[in-house]
Amino acid sequence: MALESRDPILDGRVLSTSTGMDAVTLRVGDLEIMTDYYTRALALEPVEERSRGAEVHRVLGRGAVPFVRLVSTPGLPGVDPRQAGLFHTAFLVEDRAALAGTLVRAARHERSRFVGSADHLVSEAFYFTDPEGNGIELYRDRPREDWTWKDGQVQMDTLHLDPQAFIDEHLTEEALERPGDLAGIVGHVHLQVGDVQRAREFYLDALGFEATAGIHPRALFASAGGYHHHIAMNTWNSAGAGPRAASLGLADVAITVPGREDLDALAARLRGRGLAFADSGRSLVAHDPWGTQVTVSLPGITAEDLLAR
Repeated sequence: MALESRDPILDGRVLSTSTGMDAVTLRVGDLEIMTDYYTRALALEPVEERSRGAEVHRVLGRGAVPFVRLVSTPGLPGVDPRQAGLFHTAFLVEDRAALAGTLVRAARHERSRFVGSADHLVSEAFYFTDPEGNGIELYRDRPREDWTWKDGQVQMDTLHLDPQAFIDEHLTEEALERPGDLAGIVGHVHLQVGDVQRAREFYLDALGFEATAGIHPRALFASAGGYHHHIAMNTWNSAGAGPRAASLGLADVAITVPGREDLDALAARLRGRGLAFADSGRSLVAHDPWGTQVTVSLPGITAEDLLAR
């Protein structure tokens, strides 16, 4: 008689340790203003674009790595900060020099709005809002061996971090002049939701993330593979929010998993909870309780793949 697997990864209850985040999709009202912002402030470059009826889909990235897909959808209502949707997209860079260089560029952009900074113990972060009200985090991680865990929770905090002192100490000429040559990825996505418990049921129980910090009743942080968080959910501005109406802002949260077996396990979890999803073979698409689209794909998603969604 075979023993029942006690490994939640092997028995398909949680996401693989190799899970990561991918390019976020934003619906935008002014494609050129938003492209200018993300290229000049964040040192991204237009990679590829495609027209789809009245919409124009444009992918921006660094090198071959897509960071964001902008979908021109003029006429939709603007971002409502009280509704479910995006709290911020967090762009992770490799080191302090790269972070300082991107920070300076973002701060210099005339349409940037700086909204804060913090030492989170696991990371150092700076926060902005883009021209249409979408939150942005620019951050770098401290080494994992410096993170502290207690009772299964990663220890995070919000400590003072002086932006000018950080720039003075870490900015290099190369990082300032050529930040687009530096590596980076979408490190995590932080969402606004209407209810943390319902978010837990979808993002943890169904999708398969594991809680890393969930003591606060109005926020939950979760990840795969022991990262501090790939996904976060809060009700700080959006408690009680219902399903999202069509608007500018977040259109898709993208996650990657290493193999088809991971998609099959996810499909089984979704099916077991009576949640609808679409399966294209290389990706599954589902919607959270507030209508936010979540796409879980195999690795190696290109700009052309993004534009085909």
